[in-house]
Amino acid sequence: MSELILVLDEGTTSTRAMLFGPDGRFHGSAQQEITQHYPRAGWVEHDAGEIWERTLACAREAVEKAGGADRIAAIGITNQRETVVAWDRQSGEPLSRAIVWQDRRTADFCATLREAGHELEVQRRTGLLLDPYFSGTKMRWLLEHGDEVKSAAEAGRLAFGTVESWLIYKLTGGAHLSDASNASRTLLLELGGKQFDTGLAELFGVPIGALPEVIDNAGELGVSNPEWLGRAIPITGLAGDQQAATIGQACLAPGETKATYGTGAFVLTNKGSALPSSENRLLGTVLCQIGGERTYALEGSVFVAGSLVQWLRDSLGIVDVAAQTEELARSIDDTGGVTIVPALAGLGAPHWRADARGVISGLSFASGKAELARAALEAMAHQTHDLAEAFAADGAPWQSLKIDGGMSANDWMAQDLANILDLTVERPSFVETTALGAAMLAATGAGLHPDLETAAAAMRGELSQFTPEMNDAVRQERLARWREALAAA
Repeated sequence: MSELILVLDEGTTSTRAMLFGPDGRFHGSAQQEITQHYPRAGWVEHDAGEIWERTLACAREAVEKAGGADRIAAIGITNQRETVVAWDRQSGEPLSRAIVWQDRRTADFCATLREAGHELEVQRRTGLLLDPYFSGTKMRWLLEHGDEVKSAAEAGRLAFGTVESWLIYKLTGGAHLSDASNASRTLLLELGGKQFDTGLAELFGVPIGALPEVIDNAGELGVSNPEWLGRAIPITGLAGDQQAATIGQACLAPGETKATYGTGAFVLTNKGSALPSSENRLLGTVLCQIGGERTYALEGSVFVAGSLVQWLRDSLGIVDVAAQTEELARSIDDTGGVTIVPALAGLGAPHWRADARGVISGLSFASGKAELARAALEAMAHQTHDLAEAFAADGAPWQSLKIDGGMSANDWMAQDLANILDLTVERPSFVETTALGAAMLAATGAGLHPDLETAAAAMRGELSQFTPEMNDAVRQERLARWREALAAA
């Protein structure tokens, strides 16, 4: 009996295939790392062919664990957003390495457009700012600097897409599609527009014919080629990772807010059917589109979260495994004045400073591994507090915060968030809500649940809560040190 949902979770550092039941129960997974390529400072690339091959290998392993393809009712896909793949429509092969969302190579082009006065209009139409983070400028760069990409464009064979679009193309054998949540991250889709906008494509120098068709996030979206997984399986759910996590956290009513702490940190507040706008450099984005009807969100994106702990581990040797940061943080009463501003890839919302660089302030001979580890975790709460102030200024104050992602499993960090935000923080027992949200969408799209609300109620699981325990004077002293360090970044 076909009853399991296969979710392909395309992260920045790994690809996973995960199995869920219609009750939300987790039935196993397979995972492989994605190779990170850093050809120059500020450049980050992936091999799109490797993404496909390792995703397929994980999917096949998961199907085997499920007991065969007949057990799989539907496929859901969630992905690192903004990463751009260019491929040849005829051969189906990548034309260059994928440019990853973290990549900053188009900063000068963004500055040129900003200086020419385009940012306000772009923000009004797309909800986004002119920043290298988004996909459109990456596409332009590939056209200008990739001979094969340029040749394919001239011959009418070029296909551009984000990672879910690339995987759909490979899985189906040629469908060129992108869901509305991912499409809304490109700078090429008006928030209220049904398809990619010709005027925006011209502004960014991207051929409109190379872009995919924009479709719903749930429904009968495509069918996998039988050769890949043993039978044709419907693809019924798609979403960018942060939108998927918002759905996985059941933030389905206006005002409900979640924060995901993975490689970066991403906060989304459901805005319902109202087109979101910000006076505080937050982003408007499509949360999901079902039956052609859109739900929107206000978003704040922090570029460095879990990747800071990864840097402490891999580059500095402060910890052997990420989980040690909690033990080190608990081993001391405070950081001794050490503050970390983790601008290793510039600063995201609400600052949007591509030129910012990381700062460690307050060091003394008394500073050691524990102080650095605790300061790294404290930086998560400090960055989130900056976002909370911006959301409140935009008329979307948080009443509570739902957290998820790999870092949220750290109890010390979850409590520190509650303390600094002075809010109740809620965490599900299953913190991989990105994959769970994709499973909810796929279950809805496959008819296993009649709507997202029913799917969320059935699949979300148990919760833990953290309530504020910090003296306000301590909170204000922490935030003052943060602001001082931030000014130096």
